[in-house]
Amino acid sequence: CGQMHHVNRRKQMIEITKPLLPLPDETLIQKEESMWRIKLPSDYRSFLMKTNGGTPNKQEFKYKNHIYMVESFLCILQNSENSEYGFYDIDVVLTQIEDRLTSNEDLIGCELLPIAELFAGDYLCLDFTKNTDSPSLCIWDHEKSGELEPVTYKVADSFSEFLTLLA
Repeated sequence: CGQMHHVNRRKQMIEITKPLLPLPDETLIQKEESMWRIKLPSDYRSFLMKTNGGTPNKQEFKYKNHIYMVESFLCILQNSENSEYGFYDIDVVLTQIEDRLTSNEDLIGCELLPIAELFAGDYLCLDFTKNTDSPSLCIWDHEKSGELEPVTYKVADSFSEFLTLLA
């Protein structure tokens, strides 16, 4: 688990120092997409299949004069109960906060998919609310969000664009 994986994005090298093994395969990702009723963007899907989350070497990004820090990208695990990293599994996080990630109580699937834990309890999410084919990335504010009242701030148009913001 001590290997480093590199993700190239527009001259910027993001290194994932603790990839979470085993890496998900296409079958597992499709199973999750079916459950979530979404299609992951290809850049994020590729990232998951290479690193399955983990801690980036460049963790900070700015949003409106505030510096946020990515603690860890979340992962997809085959069996989160038998893993020491189960609390980084997207499904585990969804189960804990899903009623605060949508304003639609009848929603089946998800509109906001948490993909990274940020310092101090917020999450970076893929936001499918405006475009289901090309989700933007947003910060989900855990302190301001209530049940069926998510509060989010858009930070990037794509996962690839988000990676260029990390410093």
